Amino acid sequence: MEFVPKYAFQLCVDRYQGNRYVKGFSCWEQFLCLAFAQLTDRTSLRDIETCLRAQQAKLYHMGFRGRVSRSTLADANEVRDWRIFRDFAQVLIGRAREFYREAAWGLDWSETVYAFDSTTVDLCLSLFPWAQFRRRKSAVKLHTLLDVRGNIPTNVYVTGGQVHDVNLLDQLLLEVGAFYLMDRGYVDFARLHIFTQACAFFITRAKKNLQFYLRTSRPVDRSTGVRCDQTILLTGIRTAQYYPDALRRIVYFDAEKESRLTFLTNNFSLLPLTIAELYRLRWQVELFFRWIKQHLYIQAFYGTSANAVKTQVWVALSVYLLVAIVKKQFGLDQSLYQILQILSVTIFEKTPISREFFNVADGTENMNLAKQMNLFEF
Repeated sequence: MEFVPKYAFQLCVDRYQGNRYVKGFSCWEQFLCLAFAQLTDRTSLRDIETCLRAQQAKLYHMGFRGRVSRSTLADANEVRDWRIFRDFAQVLIGRAREFYREAAWGLDWSETVYAFDSTTVDLCLSLFPWAQFRRRKSAVKLHTLLDVRGNIPTNVYVTGGQVHDVNLLDQLLLEVGAFYLMDRGYVDFARLHIFTQACAFFITRAKKNLQFYLRTSRPVDRSTGVRCDQTILLTGIRTAQYYPDALRRIVYFDAEKESRLTFLTNNFSLLPLTIAELYRLRWQVELFFRWIKQHLYIQAFYGTSANAVKTQVWVALSVYLLVAIVKKQFGLDQSLYQILQILSVTIFEKTPISREFFNVADGTENMNLAKQMNLFEF
């Protein structure tokens, strides 16, 4: 918790008056409880209460000023503004992106590349009626804008399952010169035209029923997998009005998967193979969703209100960012998963965190260097 910028956290609390009328359980203690739950994979509020009370003698130096109560924590999750933790996560995002600005990511590229997609967490309709999206089903969607350099989520929008993915394009603050990678679910030409007007680039997949007029076609090297590189104009009754400018259409054949992919982009300067390689990076956001669902506790929630759900999601992302910052600041060789596993069993140890990780690394190295005896050697 020493890596948490407490002054920035307090500014977020003051911005939304999070500690107003609070006497015994501050927003900082609420954050500590939820961060502890993420680091140790606690499954309920009672689980959090029991485990923290078992370590009561060690809680004061961590920032707790009283006994942790399940009901108090539940009330805090219900009523304290979730935007406190969203704004604080944005502070951590800024720090993490500074650390990973020079991270290697497979391409010699200076521009920023984002992958935008969503993942769904299924919920019980009777407990989460505000998130209903089918007749007998509720769900929460996490719409994530991921910086593929370092896999840092730059923004996350938490909505009910009834909100269509394409609507979240209206929430993006587009960055000039940046590339945005999206799948076919985000093909809305009125919204995509805003990217062009904002001098930002998008790369997406074309739908099969796309109506267009071929303006020009450029020669391609078919040995690279590129089948065609065209400049087109949309001819649909509505699409031509929504996107009146020219588009670039690239057809690429993936020999490994034996699939034919058709890309649409508003960038006309890059090589067609580079466009295909850039779109391949969109898979990073899918890997990010898989990682946080497996290693952070967001498959179930400690509260049923929208405020409690959003609070838990943003605290979970803050923990992810803190682990990423610690990894980069100490130059650790362990993966984020290994770091989380080590933290989960050493959460109350008084050993300096850097020494703990280096001891693990030294032990692994010594184990690998040890001579392995042959079982069948006589």
